[in-house]
Amino acid sequence: MLWVKSFHIIFVVSWFAGLFYLPRIFVNHAMAVEPAEIARLKLMERKLYRFVTPIAWLAIGFGLWLWLGYGFGGGWMHAKLLLVLVLLAYHYYCGHLVKQFAADRNTRSHVFYRWFNEMPVLLLTAIVILVTVKPF
Repeated sequence: MLWVKSFHIIFVVSWFAGLFYLPRIFVNHAMAVEPAEIARLKLMERKLYRFVTPIAWLAIGFGLWLWLGYGFGGGWMHAKLLLVLVLLAYHYYCGHLVKQFAADRNTRSHVFYRWFNEMPVLLLTAIVILVTVKPF
């Protein structure tokens, strides 16, 4: 099970790296005015999202494997699973935003995306605290 745990951690870290970077690209895209820069940012958004989505599913798959193997229970696990669902919703909303930017239909400012970029940090903080402290 230690191998499973190791791969779960690797894929979670990789997933979060993508979720930290993609909204930063949105910030730059919302501020971009030059056509060449906009085209480059669209390409970066699409490639990063397509790369990080399978990583997300691998993280979840290894996490489920751990859950089934160890049989974790308790309130902290329910809270963690809820936050993982929120994280998945955030991930797929990022995919929606990638499509909006690709179609030149973004209506939000770079300030919105700067705040939007903080959501994964808050989720990561809460999830790590729940898993390590197990407060309930």
